Amino acid sequence: FLRTSCGSSNYAAPEVISGRLYAGPEVDIWSCGVILYALLCGTLPFDDEHVPTLFKKIRGGVFYIPEYLNRTVANLLVHMLQVDPLKRATIKEIREHEWFKQDLPTYLFPEDTAYDSTVIDDEAVREVCEKFECTESEVTNSLYSGDPQDQLGVAYHLIIDNRRIMNQASEFYLASSPPTGSFMDDSNLHFKPHPERMPPLMSDSPKARCPLDALNTTKPKPMAQDRK
Repeated sequence: FLRTSCGSSNYAAPEVISGRLYAGPEVDIWSCGVILYALLCGTLPFDDEHVPTLFKKIRGGVFYIPEYLNRTVANLLVHMLQVDPLKRATIKEIREHEWFKQDLPTYLFPEDTAYDSTVIDDEAVREVCEKFECTESEVTNSLYSGDPQDQLGVAYHLIIDNRRIMNQASEFYLASSPPTGSFMDDSNLHFKPHPERMPPLMSDSPKARCPLDALNTTKPKPMAQDRK
């Protein structure tokens, strides 16, 4: 739990301005709800120049919903701006909400049916061994252990996920590239893969012998300096 009260008051959750202990994800959901409301309505759900009055509005959790707002998104806003953090929408509930999924591009949250997590990728295992200077048996034992914070297991899944992201990004940009003969020159276009959240590497683990950047094959290597 956290206690620090920081950030703009208009976006702060009730538990933050109340000075109580709070959990980060629930607070972030509230702030995202405020941002979503501002994007849709052009104003903030809770606003007042008098700070104590503003805090009273936030604690009350009552805000105006314009008539032009779609019923489904209004429902989502109410769920995200619940005063009780235990009743507030979760990331999973937001992603499964009908308004959120409407016209959602498939490349944002792809379902990789080709990837079977029960089959160990030998190439990825060898790459982990090279980066961490360990044996293949150490990597496979880490994978079979099921420990989500095991360094070798995390590194393995980072490599698998990075490969999948690169493949999907390549397919997406190829599908959306301009037709032949277009005024745009494809050679001048530089695309980057869509980022995804990955589990952090735990630096205090005895197996953490490789920095995270070493797994990023897309990051340019530093140039060696001429010492002449």
